[in-house]
Amino acid sequence: MSNPQILCLGEPLVEFNQTPDGSFAMGFGGDVSNVAIAAARQGARVGMITRVGDDPFGAALGDLWSGEGVSTAHVTRATGEETGVYFVTHDADGHHFTYRRKGSAASRLAPADLPQTALQNCPMFYASGISLAVSPSMQDAVTEAAELTRAAGGMFAFDPNLRLALWSLEVARETTHRCMATCDIALPGLDDARQLTGLNTAEDIARFYHDLGPRIVALTLGAEGVLISVDGAQRRLSGHRVAAKDATGAGDCFNGAFLASLLATDDPFTAAEHANMAAALSTTGFGAVTPIPSLSQTRNALEHAVRG
Repeated sequence: MSNPQILCLGEPLVEFNQTPDGSFAMGFGGDVSNVAIAAARQGARVGMITRVGDDPFGAALGDLWSGEGVSTAHVTRATGEETGVYFVTHDADGHHFTYRRKGSAASRLAPADLPQTALQNCPMFYASGISLAVSPSMQDAVTEAAELTRAAGGMFAFDPNLRLALWSLEVARETTHRCMATCDIALPGLDDARQLTGLNTAEDIARFYHDLGPRIVALTLGAEGVLISVDGAQRRLSGHRVAAKDATGAGDCFNGAFLASLLATDDPFTAAEHANMAAALSTTGFGAVTPIPSLSQTRNALEHAVRG
């Protein structure tokens, strides 16, 4: 692969999802990894910045990225360390997540691990609130990576992606707002943004984030679509009606598709249209990775939607 257009920093995870017979099927997760795969499937050149263990799970993640065309040039396979995993169990109350990630290889990522030259030559750097919350050292790495990319003329894209299992709302609010003030592209989800800002309407939330600093705000609204706001000019895009089965990772799919399309078109409104469709298609299958559509699938669906 030639130099990546997007470098994504965060913790990948291996998933074990409980099946109806009680056994567990192995899959993959981690929001930033999902974004990287979505962007790659939409035609962008993408690379991961992370650490994995020298266990079978780290090897499986490497195989996954290689198969998806995501560069692993800046993925460290750490000797004697473990890759984070999580389990999904199901009962009458729904699905439940149990994580085994404390002290994982990825959580030990630090500024010293950053590929400085690659970041300085990359048009776009992506991270999330989970990347900030995993560990103090990873948070420092996100901050430095964003500074390196922006100082060289690249863009920093950020999704606050709130996970209260990792930190308190108060700490999350302070830290993600501070990070949002340094980014160029904000990619919040409505439910998270309501908790983080204390505001209710999508329009008010978009204005709030613009005031912090980013020029582009793409606020995902779940099945209702997206509010895209550029320099304060707002446009709502309705959600697409699909046979939805599982919304896991739909926001990650939107982010990856949006960034890939933005790089290809340099038009945030066109990118939002494209990503809105890709995210809808990603809900028609199960899991975070398998149902992410390809570029041709997304384009065909958009053409069909226009003709319809």
